[in-house]
Amino acid sequence: MDKYELSERDICTKFITPAIQAAGWQQTQFREEVRLTDGRVMVRGKLASRVRNPEAKGGPKRADYVLYARPNVPLAVVEAKQAKFPVGHGMQQALAYAEMLDAPFAISSNGTAFLLHDRTGLTSPTEREVSLDAFPTHAELWALFQQWKGLSTPAAVALVEQPFYTDGSGREPRYYQRVAINRAMEAIAKGQQRVLLVMATGTGKTYTAFQIIWRLWKAKAKKRILFLADRNILVDQTMQQDFAPFGEVMHKVSNREVKKNYEIYLALYQAVTGREDWKQIYRQFPADFFDLVVIDECHRGSAADDSAWRDVLDYFSAATHLGLTATPKETKEVSNLTYFGDPVYTYSLKQGIEDGFLAPYKVIRIATDVDAVGYMPEKGKVDKLGQAVEQRLYTTKDFDRHLVLEKRTRLVARKVWEYLKVTDPMAKTIVFCDDQDHAERMRQELVKIIPAAASNRRYVMRITGDDHEGKAQLSYFIDNDEAYPVIATTSKLLTTGVDAKTCKLIVLDQNINSMTEFKQIIGRCTRLREDYQKLYFTIMDFKGATRLFADPDFDGEPVVIYEPQEDEPVVPPDVPPGTGEPDPPYPGPTQPGTTGQPPDITTVGAGGEGRTKYVIDDVNVRVAVERSQYLDADGKLITEDYRVLLKDDIKQALQAEFGSLTDFLRRWNSAERKQAVLDELADHGVPLEVLQQAVPNGAELDVFDLVAHVAFDQKPLTRRERANNVKKRNVFGQYGDQARAVLEALLDKFADHGVQNMEDAKVLELPPFDQFGSKTQIRRGIFGGVEQFTQAVRALEQALYDEENNKKQA
Repeated sequence: MDKYELSERDICTKFITPAIQAAGWQQTQFREEVRLTDGRVMVRGKLASRVRNPEAKGGPKRADYVLYARPNVPLAVVEAKQAKFPVGHGMQQALAYAEMLDAPFAISSNGTAFLLHDRTGLTSPTEREVSLDAFPTHAELWALFQQWKGLSTPAAVALVEQPFYTDGSGREPRYYQRVAINRAMEAIAKGQQRVLLVMATGTGKTYTAFQIIWRLWKAKAKKRILFLADRNILVDQTMQQDFAPFGEVMHKVSNREVKKNYEIYLALYQAVTGREDWKQIYRQFPADFFDLVVIDECHRGSAADDSAWRDVLDYFSAATHLGLTATPKETKEVSNLTYFGDPVYTYSLKQGIEDGFLAPYKVIRIATDVDAVGYMPEKGKVDKLGQAVEQRLYTTKDFDRHLVLEKRTRLVARKVWEYLKVTDPMAKTIVFCDDQDHAERMRQELVKIIPAAASNRRYVMRITGDDHEGKAQLSYFIDNDEAYPVIATTSKLLTTGVDAKTCKLIVLDQNINSMTEFKQIIGRCTRLREDYQKLYFTIMDFKGATRLFADPDFDGEPVVIYEPQEDEPVVPPDVPPGTGEPDPPYPGPTQPGTTGQPPDITTVGAGGEGRTKYVIDDVNVRVAVERSQYLDADGKLITEDYRVLLKDDIKQALQAEFGSLTDFLRRWNSAERKQAVLDELADHGVPLEVLQQAVPNGAELDVFDLVAHVAFDQKPLTRRERANNVKKRNVFGQYGDQARAVLEALLDKFADHGVQNMEDAKVLELPPFDQFGSKTQIRRGIFGGVEQFTQAVRALEQALYDEENNKKQA
């Protein structure tokens, strides 16, 4: 048979494998058809299935060959193609796999030669073609690997060569776990004392930590190790499962006893923080007792200078500190990065979903009318406990902490049951509430409307730190084979670490105040369990957290976003694709901050300590917004349907504020700064975000068009259309070249973000204005002064809102 008619597998068997072996590679030093990923789970309506075909989009990835320096230390990936293709036809694929595996060499072959790509940059040229009889040897690639990784001493090399733990069952680390383990080993081998691994919840951080500890311990590089976790159940799970091979050399620090005849120690954070008598436990060990301290969930303040147990890290400062977290970063001042430095490896939820190791997710967003525009009690309002309610605007961040609207709690409970009743009434569900009182009220409302809760008291359980009966049910809730409890209402207890593999529904009725907390909450559901029909999970969001803390780079995008109205089913419908629209901001008048934790206010009624919590039972609450979105096959967010029920309410509010269209135009044109009009609208309970919710493409409209359209039925123009109309006219003729360029850039800023951005002088500090000099240089050097620059901006605004010219160009 002609070589050019051979299949890819025949090319491997007849040409590539013999060439590799002829270069001296032993059979134990390379593997064929190495499966890297499982294939993504695709969700379409209520159906979900894994992509099994390697040739299909999202299918499992498989490398034709992986060559190893030592078991689990990849050196090269070889991709084979048929002889009818060029020798480099598989290079792109080989490079992608080599990057995934952290292998330094990518090789492509069609059976006639090899094209070798050196990712180390140590050889020149980067890519070179070699004949079949000139395949590189193991020794050549291993030497370059050591140089690439900076392994300059025999001790460092020996540490990296230390084998992984294997129990003979065939279980081995997934590709990303192997990379995380190897990166940590390499960093420690080179003497790095602070090491950080970022791995999304559900990706096996504890197993990864075990393999690192095992290799360091077996190599005698680290003889005594301390593993710190933040939940007692996590320590117990770790000892019984991943750390079980340590057997009798392992000890859990408890009962304030210090035993020094073990090698692997596990302890709770609480064992070294919080109370003065407990703080002293670690000081009973010599400061150089531990060689390695592993900090699980290290985002929980371990690296903060003022952390209560940062003292422990400082005390054992001579040890290597390995931090594990599912949270990459929260703000620019990240305590993790400040203490540990940049992570040596990051594996995101997004990547885990794409690889098929983690569950994709849907989002159902339900905004009530009081969340959308706030609640203002009438003068003299008294709550059900007889307290005079402070008269002010209460927004989402106040509900259930400072003010309880019982009918809002009832609506949330009803929507949760509507979803479960239609999908799976026995689906494990966690409802996150603001505090323990809120969790109890939510439990009561769920019990009232769920028939099964009457026949089994454990159907709905409050699992919070102050409830011993509830906490006793935690182990049953996370047990895959225990049916009850089905629904757990909680505040903080289930936010981290609890391994609820079969949890299918997360309900967010909590004011989440940090990206860290949000990611930890979502992490409760990210695990895939096909044997329990758990292929995806759903987030039901009542307080806008999925918008506030959306992190598409790390978490990816949801496969569905759906916002039902009051009389529509809470389960996303199966409908064909529509047209894409940007995701609007959350419709709350005031958004919670992004850092810090609010005080845990539990006082109900007057006379207690802390701030009073008002309880109101006579305010009707309804669903305000409805929207449905999903991701198409190319990952583009598609909008199927969109509408806002509050449009009539907003229209009335705007007409009351501005009167007629003529009055509005006069007010708008006379405002020196248009931001002042925006501020007035927000003060009257109609912020820009709510206006944008009132029309399908509201995010593309300027506030001028939003008001004119919603209140006075005027045909709107998008910001981009207004900007283009100005560009068509000779508006900048009296200015010099640089001034014209600045004004045109301001026009682009208007098209992207609106007039409020254009009016803010700080915009001159951003690209592309930096090419013209500093803010002062632009205003004074180019325009001749601040006043002249301000006049130019006003003239630009007049041109933007010149309705006569805009109508001519329409």
